[in-house]
Amino acid sequence: MSAIDSFIPDKCAACGKGSDGLKKCSACKQVKYCNAICQKAHRSKHKIECRKRATELPDEALFKQPPPREDCPICFLPVPIPAGSSIYN
Repeated sequence: MSAIDSFIPDKCAACGKGSDGLKKCSACKQVKYCNAICQKAHRSKHKIECRKRATELPDEALFKQPPPREDCPICFLPVPIPAGSSIYN
């Protein structure tokens, strides 16, 4: 679970119903809806915030820290990266 998921309430943004089958807004990933009808009804209220957040998402992925390198369990020196591979996914 990401940090964003912990801030998203488990209620539909349009009707307020709580359910396990809620789907996130595909653009900003911050708002949940129970169905397409609720998503369309809430779109006018959500549109400006959604566009702003959607433009920030690629920046977060771009500046994400690479995974930590592993240390040798014997000498505690960093294990070299094999040729032809990358630490970035």
